[in-house]
Amino acid sequence: MPLIVIFSLKLVSIYNYSMKMKKLSLFALLFVSIVTSVAQQKITVEDIYTGAFRAKGMDELQSMKNTNQYTVLNTDRATRSQQIDLYEFATLKKVATLIDTKDHQALSDGIDSYSFSSDEKQILIASNTNPIFRHSFTADFYLYSLATKTLVKLFDQVQEPTFSPDGSKLAFAKANNLFVYTIATKETVQVTTDGKKNAIINGITDWVYEEEFAFVRAFDWSADSKKIGFIKFDESQVPEFSMNIFQKELYPKVETFKYPKPGEKNALVSLHIYDVALQSIKNVALSNYSDFYISRLKWTNDANILSAQVLNRHQDNLDLLFIDGNSAAAKVVLNEKDKAYVDVTDNLTFLKDNSFIWTSEKDGFNHIYLYDKNGKLKNQITKGNWEVTNYYGFDEKTKTVFYQSVENGSINRDVYRIGLDGKKKVRLSQATGTTNATFSPNFQYFINSYSNATQPTTYTLNSANDGKQVQSIVDNNALAEKLKKYNLPSKEFFELTTEKGNKLNAWMIKPKDFDASKKYPVFMYQYSGPGSQQVNNDWNGTDDYWFMMLTQQGYIVACVDGRGTGFKGADFKKCTQKELGKFEVEDQIDAAKVIGNYPYVDKTRIGIFGWSYGGFMSSNCLFKGADVFKMAIAVAPVTNWRFYDSVYTERYLQTPQENASGYDENSPINHVSKLKGSFLLIHGTADDNVHVQNTMQMIEALVQANKQFDWAIYPDKNHGIYGGKTRIQLYNKMTNFIKEKL
Repeated sequence: MPLIVIFSLKLVSIYNYSMKMKKLSLFALLFVSIVTSVAQQKITVEDIYTGAFRAKGMDELQSMKNTNQYTVLNTDRATRSQQIDLYEFATLKKVATLIDTKDHQALSDGIDSYSFSSDEKQILIASNTNPIFRHSFTADFYLYSLATKTLVKLFDQVQEPTFSPDGSKLAFAKANNLFVYTIATKETVQVTTDGKKNAIINGITDWVYEEEFAFVRAFDWSADSKKIGFIKFDESQVPEFSMNIFQKELYPKVETFKYPKPGEKNALVSLHIYDVALQSIKNVALSNYSDFYISRLKWTNDANILSAQVLNRHQDNLDLLFIDGNSAAAKVVLNEKDKAYVDVTDNLTFLKDNSFIWTSEKDGFNHIYLYDKNGKLKNQITKGNWEVTNYYGFDEKTKTVFYQSVENGSINRDVYRIGLDGKKKVRLSQATGTTNATFSPNFQYFINSYSNATQPTTYTLNSANDGKQVQSIVDNNALAEKLKKYNLPSKEFFELTTEKGNKLNAWMIKPKDFDASKKYPVFMYQYSGPGSQQVNNDWNGTDDYWFMMLTQQGYIVACVDGRGTGFKGADFKKCTQKELGKFEVEDQIDAAKVIGNYPYVDKTRIGIFGWSYGGFMSSNCLFKGADVFKMAIAVAPVTNWRFYDSVYTERYLQTPQENASGYDENSPINHVSKLKGSFLLIHGTADDNVHVQNTMQMIEALVQANKQFDWAIYPDKNHGIYGGKTRIQLYNKMTNFIKEKL
């Protein structure tokens, strides 16, 4: 600052008035530029991955079922304790602390999650959680009585304990078997006895179901608490995958689990109904199906009817079955077919008369449908050239459906209400961006979560009638103020049209001091997997801060959602069928060519990055687009679709035996000879999802092709590659590689 003052005084004394004014004008611009530069505090990788930009949220927010209230898991950092607090929807006022961990030594490790009995007089609390795979875990579970204020430890390291609807019992899984615990008598009954690691699993999904059908609890209580429907997995014939766990031991431990790869044997699944009183099991006859999946299991509102969704191995035919709870006889009430694949969702909702709400892409876009209890279509509730993205629930009293959609543009999310007859639609969102909702039990209010690319997430109480805000809850103004000193750029959203005429959603982040007369290097980011979306109008994730850090170092960062991504209709999403990676790669290469022709872009300096499917893509782009991309970073990539799991891969490619070219032509491992630019390949050795085998095979292929490249292996890290300072080291490594190679 003193140098600036001296410089300005010299200007005044040396030049005449006319010249002085011109120079002062120039100096004013220089001064503003310097001040702006000084004011723009630099982001560091350490800032990002130690949580410096973490937004406030509402942890474990749950709506009560019997009262117009909700609970939140709060943390008191001063006392290092947690509380499950109860609030009124209408006033947002806290009316009670249901439990405080500082009053219970047994919960000194904290509350990881919780659930209520149906009468909401008991809370089941999970603590000391130990992850298994992406969604599954074991934990210690405690039962807390709100009436007596007593806490009792029930189970050590079990899975998925679930209250019966009458609150008298809990069903849970342990060591691959299913159990029922009676709360009053403290008696445990073992339902199954044949559970065995890597052979038989009862009531809990296997690895591939958990990963690709996204559920773990494969059992469900009937509405009258008398029966339990459950799925049994016989994975004895499924090939095994082994990984070394190194830790710091003299000899590594070998972790072995069942992992079906494309064209290999899947687990044989069967469906059973357990009678709690009789302690007997009936088997559901599914002999007319072969090589199939049971992708969902749910009791209807009729206590004697169990629903199950049976999907063929190609996943293009789904039957919704209704099963008699006494006889175990099954009938098809609804059939969905698709030329590509049928999406499995959790949107099936049974109404009081056992008619049901269902979502489907059968008209080319994902919409909500109403069927009677026999599976006859009564009404298509929503329609139009846009997608329903979330189904929130149904108000029986007003016959109103609540949902989220991309009606207001595919990069945005809005909340709506609509009559069961498809009439009287009302937009409840108040602003453009991404809105999510948690509704009160009586559907009078909802907690509105809103953000956009420039607005940190806010939580407000809104009216479910017209969407108007009633009260603010969490505003994240402190984060917004904190970010001002960083003077960050924002995403510019636009539609990019390729030379082939494909119109693709895109965003770009330019340096804050962007000068259109300069030439900038471009770093492209994408994921590109089927039905995914990276170009969306919501608040920053951690990677967004990394991208902004790169703009502070002189890079433009861009992202393009190519064909195959979601929320623009089934045709756009499913055009990649049987050719996974063909059109997606074409679109990234074509998009890079368009961006390279912008006057402010140095087309000789374009790089690309991706993780998982995005790593598969960035590898392919560098190899197949060798004259377009200068460098690429691939983290945890699939390098050959033959190495990935059966459910995901066959959904889009069928089996290698049926579609060898779809696998081989689009797998980057088969295109290593085309590598010209700089390549960084990264993987964790304990990745149970995309096995490090993918990277090891890629390394060998590159070596034998006599190609130079860089690589990094993270011992004992899974698909997310985190823990301790891992993310900091990883992102610094990638940053340095970009600065060196781009």
